[in-house]
Amino acid sequence: MSEKEEFGEDFRFLVRMVNTDLDGKQNVVNALTGIKGINNRLSRVIATHAGVPKRERIGNLNDDQLDALLKSVESVDEYVPTWMLNRRMDPESGDDIHQVGTEITLQLEEDLNRLKKIKSWKGERHARNLPVRGQRTKSNGRTGATVGVQRKKK
Repeated sequence: MSEKEEFGEDFRFLVRMVNTDLDGKQNVVNALTGIKGINNRLSRVIATHAGVPKRERIGNLNDDQLDALLKSVESVDEYVPTWMLNRRMDPESGDDIHQVGTEITLQLEEDLNRLKKIKSWKGERHARNLPVRGQRTKSNGRTGATVGVQRKKK
């Protein structure tokens, strides 16, 4: 039996959401965790808010359900409690926001560049590729060439 016969004619094997390809064979809750910034708990809240069945495969959803799911993902910070958001008290705006997808990566780079620019301790440690949070460096955190005793060639 082929996959088309098993899942149906209008089944989507890849669902594109927030610049991420999601596996259509997974249920809605598990598929949403494939988006960066959405964990298991948040994916259940999003599915409930969108009115989509959580156990349904994401490839079986129609266009209206996918649109509702996408709108729920984009407006997470409006209906989720503040403690569930991943960027509270944003330094630039002071707002509580939730970022998903590539926004997280870009924001992290901006934050690290800001720390390096103001020459803070964390910024200096990041710039030198050293441990930032106070770890010892004598034996751990070594990068580059192998450390150890080199034997004489016979």
